[in-house]
Amino acid sequence: LRTLEAVLESLSSLDYDYAVEFRHPSWRDGEGDMIDPQAAEILRQRSIALALIDGPGPHIRRAESPGHAYIRFHGRNYDIWYRGERERREDDLRLNRYDYLYSLQELEPWVPRIREMELNEQMIRIYFNNHARSKAAKNALQLMDLLHIPHKSKEIRPQDQFTLGCF
Repeated sequence: LRTLEAVLESLSSLDYDYAVEFRHPSWRDGEGDMIDPQAAEILRQRSIALALIDGPGPHIRRAESPGHAYIRFHGRNYDIWYRGERERREDDLRLNRYDYLYSLQELEPWVPRIREMELNEQMIRIYFNNHARSKAAKNALQLMDLLHIPHKSKEIRPQDQFTLGCF
């Protein structure tokens, strides 16, 4: 906790909106889905958001945020992330780990959570890190549709493209 405080004290949280992601389970509370209360207080005092992650494995899923929020979608390829193999040249796990297309049914539960955050937040940043084969772009547009956020319509066929190309 002292190290966390020292690192965050070196940042100018008045000039930038920061978010912190805690990956090690020791940062979670007893239930496992919230951050340790002392760490949460350190973030709150400095107006630093807790990164909320949708991805394989356990993540902190609930947090009070300081006027801004950060959500990142990794995909849910649990078997690839945790199979314990080292990366080989012929098997690019960095690509495979993120090669995941969320279904609408997987995105829909986030809509009420995001709407609730909108009531309490000034800004919500949502990132799709399931970038393999351009799936992040497709899922971002789908979530925008679910949230009724206007955008130019684009048909993205992730199975046919490995880059965004002329998108």
